[in-house]
Amino acid sequence: MQAPTLAELRMIRTFATTMYAEKAKRRYAAWVQGDPLARAGLAPWHENPYPMYEQVRARGALSKTRVPGVRVSMDHDLCAAVLKSRDFGSVGREAPGRESGEIDLSLLDMNPPDHTRVRRVAAPAFTPRRMAAYETSIEKTVHQLLDDAERQGSFDLQRALSAPLPITVISELLGVPDADSDTFLRYGTALGSALDGIQSMRHARRAYEAKYALERMFGRLIEERRTDPRDDMITLLSQQEGEAIKASEMLPLCQLLLVAGFETTVNLIGNAVHQLLRHPDQWELLVADPEGRAPGVVEETLRFEAPVQFTSRVAMNDTEIHGHEVPKDRWVLIGLGGTGRDPKTFARPHEFDITRTDNADHLAFSSGIHYCVGAPLARLEAQVALRLLAERMPRLHLTGDVPIRRSVTIRGVQRLPVAAA
Repeated sequence: MQAPTLAELRMIRTFATTMYAEKAKRRYAAWVQGDPLARAGLAPWHENPYPMYEQVRARGALSKTRVPGVRVSMDHDLCAAVLKSRDFGSVGREAPGRESGEIDLSLLDMNPPDHTRVRRVAAPAFTPRRMAAYETSIEKTVHQLLDDAERQGSFDLQRALSAPLPITVISELLGVPDADSDTFLRYGTALGSALDGIQSMRHARRAYEAKYALERMFGRLIEERRTDPRDDMITLLSQQEGEAIKASEMLPLCQLLLVAGFETTVNLIGNAVHQLLRHPDQWELLVADPEGRAPGVVEETLRFEAPVQFTSRVAMNDTEIHGHEVPKDRWVLIGLGGTGRDPKTFARPHEFDITRTDNADHLAFSSGIHYCVGAPLARLEAQVALRLLAERMPRLHLTGDVPIRRSVTIRGVQRLPVAAA
């Protein structure tokens, strides 16, 4: 390997200095100043950040943060209004918290008209007709995974079911032949963890290794599909290159579909099972009626323990939202995890109740033009996984502690040790 140049060494030094300075500022704000947002992603508060969110909520519907030019909200109605408003946009490379270790998130970083154009290319992969076709394949995959888990007796549900299922599904959707689940799990986790910003030089190396490995793989597959088309997303992209989608946009879109398809669903399934087993009465309700209750479990988990806890929008012009003036170029940090527990919108917000009927308005998949294009597939995967898990393992129970990922943006369990009997 060639030694880095002097310019590259200087760049690395600047990157490291900035990264560690930001970490020091965050820790000072958390431990010395008691800033609830700074605490949310740090031990010991990351295990249960919701009391921190309530402290933010108590400051008002829209309040200042320690970062100049950035305000934060946990108010459901205000956040919904921001997400739907064309006066707010998404400019991901400049978003707060994304200064270090930037990865291109395609649609999430775009505003109209580019967003509209590129989303139109991806949307056909998630039509109702496609969902019906995926369901049989998803059921087959879940049965195979549960067969392996049953032979073990005791297992980590994250590695046995929650992670390999969405990896298998998104690989099939994209058109990645013979995808290695462990490799994709490593790549997806590395890129998903970078959403909080790079935390160390080792973290930077893992994230960029994953990014470049995926770029090489997708680049090769796109080239192959130009001459050997198949029924998959990569073929669709290669056929629409030109006015519909630029060559420079294809790799980032594939990367986004992989990371979003993996991170959202793996944590949705893991969070759902974790909460069900922490609340045995709710697990028994699902076991008694797996098909009827599974959709309710999914929606309640999305409200109660959203896989994505934060997003952000920037004011495109001087604007007013719910009586609050927001100057142009000011950011609003939207606490998706906090909005799901807004007592003005949801009764008994801190209770996990799969029978509730007031959780349809959660913002776990965002809202407005950036509403998650893959939401129908994530819901389908989770519903099938929960239904078959309850049918085949009605006596499922926890067998150990469940560590929570130390992350601000992503909410999920690291491991979920369980036994089937």
